[in-house]
Amino acid sequence: MIYIDNEGVTDPVVNLAIEEHCIRHLPVGKDYLLFYINEPSIIIGRNQNTLEEINQAYIEEHGIKVVRRISGGGAVYHDAGNLNFSFMTDFSSSKLNNFKQFATPIIDALNDMGVPAEMQGRNDIVVNDKKISGNAQFSSVKRMFNHGTLLLDCDLSQVSKALDVKMTKITSKGHKSARARVANIAEFLDQALTTDAFKAKILSTIHQGSEPFETYRLTDDDWQAINRLIEQKYGTWDWNYGKSPDFDIHRTQHFTSGIVDFRIKVKKGGAIENVKIYGDFFGKEPVEDIEEALVGVRYVKEAIEDALKDFDLYAYFGTIDRDEFINLIYGPDELA
Repeated sequence: MIYIDNEGVTDPVVNLAIEEHCIRHLPVGKDYLLFYINEPSIIIGRNQNTLEEINQAYIEEHGIKVVRRISGGGAVYHDAGNLNFSFMTDFSSSKLNNFKQFATPIIDALNDMGVPAEMQGRNDIVVNDKKISGNAQFSSVKRMFNHGTLLLDCDLSQVSKALDVKMTKITSKGHKSARARVANIAEFLDQALTTDAFKAKILSTIHQGSEPFETYRLTDDDWQAINRLIEQKYGTWDWNYGKSPDFDIHRTQHFTSGIVDFRIKVKKGGAIENVKIYGDFFGKEPVEDIEEALVGVRYVKEAIEDALKDFDLYAYFGTIDRDEFINLIYGPDELA
């Protein structure tokens, strides 16, 4: 097995780009292991609706990054107390969805540290029925990887806050995350370990009795390709938010001028496909003007603000605060 050195990168945008580059471009016929630690971030599953998974106001306030990965499964929170692993190998139907095969070396390493870890369900590693690791897979024609989290000493209070969606009545065709009882591995260790020391112990156990790992260091050509992936994919709104499947949003608020009720359909790709506005407000101008102005606009706050910047909202809805109105279309119900 060859160990991939990610050079200590903690940016999730870069780390996910490294992972995809390696699985697609490093030589077939060889097995690789990549470890990485991310700064505070939410990593969204390939088939999920990003907005349905996150507390947008909270992550903006706390500078938490949101990045979509190419594997399936649910949304997860990463920080410096979480170690991520990725086993890369040639594709085999016997390995597909065989999470236990890939997780066994990790479980053995944890057991050697005195942590009574075991596989439970399809893709979770648990201790005393509490989840400490979730796993997911990606497969191409020739290659595949199995990657997962290891909650060593993660700030679990951030998990519920960052992943607690606050937008009213989102109906989506995406895969919604199932929240499980989680725990930190640190709770089950006799002595505290830094994330780097924890990683070193796992590496030591994995190659115990075999030749030491060969280390692969990313070349200048690798970095050029990785940076292209960041520019074209992982660093873009289109990938991280716009790849969400079709979803519908129903939002209602009572203003001084009356109730305003928005029904919004967002199509795959993240653009507004249809808007209907209802309510008991009084306005001189037809709300169809507002509806038409929003069609085709990306469902992101800045784009909505730009689309409506020239409208005199008083003429359509009476006394209404512009910021509150924009927040009704795109914003949290409350700031956690």
